[in-house]
Amino acid sequence: MEFTELIRKMKNAGVKFANGLTESEFEIIEQKYIVKFPPDLKQFLSIALPISDEFNNWRDMTDRNVQIIQERFNWCLEGMLFDIEHNNFWLKEWGNKPNDLESAKIICIEQFRRAPKLIPIYSHRYIPQIPQESGNPIFSVHQTDIIYYGENLKSYLMVEFDLKKYDEINFESIKRIPFWSDIIEIWEVD
Repeated sequence: MEFTELIRKMKNAGVKFANGLTESEFEIIEQKYIVKFPPDLKQFLSIALPISDEFNNWRDMTDRNVQIIQERFNWCLEGMLFDIEHNNFWLKEWGNKPNDLESAKIICIEQFRRAPKLIPIYSHRYIPQIPQESGNPIFSVHQTDIIYYGENLKSYLMVEFDLKKYDEINFESIKRIPFWSDIIEIWEVD
């Protein structure tokens, strides 16, 4: 399904759209948030910008909206830090967990900063910034309860707006993303 057809179906499902972002708007947004959109997300947002609740209105540069979007970027780290403090979360790749909480949090922050940056799409759904290619998976992130929510952007939008069932996701075809896929895999083992 092409993005234009998907957007039409999303409109029928009640999603509100504004005109797509221009190249100069992408440059401003990417500088503002220190991010680079993968090609498929950029293509989607250049056709039409979803502005319904839970979507990011990337065009709105008011202080309040910039703060809301920045909070969505920070949501992933905040959830990890919460789970380190309250739910004994730790990745074995980080080495032995320090006994003191502050040292553990510092290690988590360092590891998070090395991880592929996640770009908020809708509510607590994210796409990784890298690799800088189309077809990156979509993650649903709630603290360290992280799952795949689409094998790519189109699949995700279809699932989110009831155009495809979640159990129709082709999990075997999902691109592995360092760090984020590691967290998913620790929960799959447990």
